[in-house]
Amino acid sequence: MVCQACGSPVVDGVHFCAKCGAQVAAAQPMYAAYPQPPMPIAVPRVQRNLQTLGVLWCVFGAYRIIGGLMGMFFLRAFAFRNFGGFDWPFNNHSGLEHSWMTALFPLIAAYTVVMAALAVLVGYSLLTRRPWGRTFAIVVGILTLLKPLFGTALGIYTLWVLAPGASGLEYDAIADRT
Repeated sequence: MVCQACGSPVVDGVHFCAKCGAQVAAAQPMYAAYPQPPMPIAVPRVQRNLQTLGVLWCVFGAYRIIGGLMGMFFLRAFAFRNFGGFDWPFNNHSGLEHSWMTALFPLIAAYTVVMAALAVLVGYSLLTRRPWGRTFAIVVGILTLLKPLFGTALGIYTLWVLAPGASGLEYDAIADRT
């Protein structure tokens, strides 16, 4: 080591120069140490996808209502070849040869309303982070797997986000307990 003030040699382990009395600092390396870049904080899967999942479930509920109404409209158009009075789809068509079709309208309407309500309720529970929302979303997601295309995709996405055990712990941590 060399004294920074006078340039005379200094013995290792000495804190002051014997010639000038200046404080001796340990030699700094010639290269600058670059700080490590900050590591990005990984946002957990549930927290990252919960908002999107809730919105998709609400949109899927609206899609189910619109699709059900269109299905009933076209079923009536093809089955009866007319649209009758204003009390459609629950009017009584006694004497028609397609009386079994008349029984389908209330069933289609009930099924459409129940499935759409379930989808909207799942979306609401996820968006408001209800404690029961994760379990409810998994159950309805499994039922929705049978609905081709959008339902299958949404069911798979729901199960991917919410089904793993670690997701349960994470959801419980962010669930609204009020």
